[in-house]
Amino acid sequence: MTVSIAVATGRRRVRSIPPARRVRRWLSARLRRLRGARSDAGMSTAEYAIGTVAACAIAAALYKLVTSGVFTDAFTELVNRAFHVI
Repeated sequence: MTVSIAVATGRRRVRSIPPARRVRRWLSARLRRLRGARSDAGMSTAEYAIGTVAACAIAAALYKLVTSGVFTDAFTELVNRAFHVI
């Protein structure tokens, strides 16, 4: 069984689309709309908490590295070499 749908193209013409095909089109359009409406643009509260903890851990590790004696000695030597070249 087919359903007739009138198409307005200057003269009157009738085109038949099988119901199963119409349902598939409707479902695919509906799914596209739902996917667009449900897309996550940001993080949830738990993800914010984990991200904050990770950022603090990285900052603490970098602070320990920068304040260590080996790093300060190496940085001081690098700056002295740069000034001696000039």
